Amino acid sequence: MSDDDRYRAYPPPAPHGSTPPTPPQGGPQPGPYPTSYPGQHVGQQPGQPAGQQPGQPAGQPPAPSGAPGPRPGRDRRRPTWPALVGTAAGAALLASAATLGLAQTLDDDPADDDGGTVQVAERDADEPQPNTDPVVSSTAEVPDWVDLADTVGPSVVAIDVRTQAGSGAGSGVIVTTDGRIVTNHHVVGGAARGGIVVTLSDGRMFPASIVGTDQPTDLAVITLDDPPDDLVAATLGNSEDVQVGDPVAAIGNPLGLSHTVTTGIVSALDRPVSTTERAQTPGQQVVPVVTNAIQVDAPINPGNSGGPLFDARGRVIGINSSIASMPSGAGGVAGSIGLGFAIPSNQVQLIADQLIEDGVAEHAYLGVGLGDGVARVDGEARSGAQITSVEPGTPAAEAGLRPGDVIIAVDGDFVTGGESLTGFIRQHASGDDVTLTVARDDESREVGATLATRPDEAP
Repeated sequence: MSDDDRYRAYPPPAPHGSTPPTPPQGGPQPGPYPTSYPGQHVGQQPGQPAGQQPGQPAGQPPAPSGAPGPRPGRDRRRPTWPALVGTAAGAALLASAATLGLAQTLDDDPADDDGGTVQVAERDADEPQPNTDPVVSSTAEVPDWVDLADTVGPSVVAIDVRTQAGSGAGSGVIVTTDGRIVTNHHVVGGAARGGIVVTLSDGRMFPASIVGTDQPTDLAVITLDDPPDDLVAATLGNSEDVQVGDPVAAIGNPLGLSHTVTTGIVSALDRPVSTTERAQTPGQQVVPVVTNAIQVDAPINPGNSGGPLFDARGRVIGINSSIASMPSGAGGVAGSIGLGFAIPSNQVQLIADQLIEDGVAEHAYLGVGLGDGVARVDGEARSGAQITSVEPGTPAAEAGLRPGDVIIAVDGDFVTGGESLTGFIRQHASGDDVTLTVARDDESREVGATLATRPDEAP
């Protein structure tokens, strides 16, 4: 069975406050998993290496790519059975937001960075340190969800979007008191001019504009056109401090039910998740989104996309972006089954800061084509990311990497495959130094590399 058979998106539900649509009747019958509908689906095409170039059609040769891998002792295998779906709500089956190319993400008159800095919990500039700035008195040992919901709830917003194809809904989180809001690209990327309305927790509604979106990471920043002076901004925590088993709360706009609070725990870290938003118009470019995500069992449903994932102390540790789901008996797909995925807050901060300042984001890259591979090291088999090609003049070429090498670790973190490596590279900034553990000729060796800025056309 191919990845394309295993990972399918289900039809988006109805917009904010309306009845979810019914799957179309009389069309092609679903196979073992539901047929695709416009929106997001997960999994690359058969034979397509991890790290495909943005806009590159499925089946084309791999583009230069690369990325560090997961941490020792954590299971980071990508999901292989349910449908992984984006969690933005749409108005109708064919009304999910259209994907915009990176060059089209800005408004004609992008907002200047005239105020507001993303609030983050205090940490060392060179090395992530444990957070010391709780927002609420709740703790991981004794979570107080009532206090948390009351304190951080006002920082969460519902987002209604009008597109050329219809309308949709999602969530967001206020990150500056002057009205900057982080959400998902797939929530607002296809918005028509003047087509974004934000509803605060007290019911006040404000038009908003796009500051910038970043399709490769599925992140976006919007701003209220005329923000009030009493906005409550959330605090971004340090996702490096998150541990499996930590209690978490997701607040958002699932199925148009604004400011819904659900709770659970962190189920896994650095889970490689790949999604691709389907083209809405002929010739439209699509970019695969590969994220080493925080996996949670807190119920997340369509409409939660772009909303915050809080730790027990009220700090944002991730932005909810996708879920895994099983087929339903009606030929569609059921909602949450306890497999939700969030973009880690450190990656959110890296991209959001750039979007606020410049309207676009740069990405680090290694410069290799990738696939999944297995290597033998000291007589033992190890999974990793196998290099299929090396682009001249890239960090990989300068580091002496060769086709056939298998990268099994980055900075001591185990790499389980091509997507694992790609997901970690996308968490790095250009100029970062990394140490790669490379298997070659049944031996392992450590190779240093300095990541470069990825060209627009490279993954």
